[in-house]
Amino acid sequence: MCLGVPGLVIEADELTALVDFWGVRRRVRLDIVDEPVHPGDYVLNHVGFAIRRIPAEDVQTTLELYAQLLKENTGVDLMSADVRAEIEAAK
Repeated sequence: MCLGVPGLVIEADELTALVDFWGVRRRVRLDIVDEPVHPGDYVLNHVGFAIRRIPAEDVQTTLELYAQLLKENTGVDLMSADVRAEIEAAK
């Protein structure tokens, strides 16, 4: 299973966006994102591609879910391991 990691769009142009993932900033591609992306939006990133824009009403719940996942699952959990791998790959 592969998960996207949520991040805050800092700046965007037609092809890429600078996105902040818990303090790590990386440029991601916008080729396959489902709708226009602007600074202040949140996107799900997977291996350097924004795969969708997170609706504003879902951002807080999404961030809380990921924070809880990373905090509580410190053992061998494939989902949290995948999220950690995505964050580490962005560093």
